[in-house]
Amino acid sequence: MVTVTRNLKKMGCMSQLKITALDIFILMFDMFKMSDEMKLNGVNIIQLPKNFDRRGNLSVIEEIKNIPFTIKRTYWIYDVPGGEARGGHAYLQNQEFIVALSGSFDVVLDNGTEKKIYSLNRSYYGLYVPRGVWRQMDNFSTNSLALVLASIPFDPKDYIYDYNLFKAMSRDANELVNLPK
Repeated sequence: MVTVTRNLKKMGCMSQLKITALDIFILMFDMFKMSDEMKLNGVNIIQLPKNFDRRGNLSVIEEIKNIPFTIKRTYWIYDVPGGEARGGHAYLQNQEFIVALSGSFDVVLDNGTEKKIYSLNRSYYGLYVPRGVWRQMDNFSTNSLALVLASIPFDPKDYIYDYNLFKAMSRDANELVNLPK
């Protein structure tokens, strides 16, 4: 913990992002809990209920029941020009659930050591992204619509936009994971 804080201060990041030692501890604790099998910190495709009807199908998302958090904010991404990407950040606290309501797009997730691409193209499943995972969305099809449910209200202090800072935090957290028992 002291090493992480010292490294971030050397990089001049503590004052830029207004990150507290508690924020760093929480992020590192979450990363410490990850298992060898779940290298991307609990990322999960979640199947949503499907109600079939001849008039049209219906799917629902209920907080806590279908996704592992209470919904505090909802937003959607649409009309993304060809070749453009969205995201390019991680969160200290926020968790998200991303659904392709229409069309398709890729979500590229990165825990600092491993990257994985999830292609979303159905409205009856979504991608759960816990805090502490770098995310970027790209390859949007024409007329695609991404619904994003978030666990906290918008807070600019929750974002990590600097990928090098994110990697440093991830590396320091991984050092904690690999300590002898």
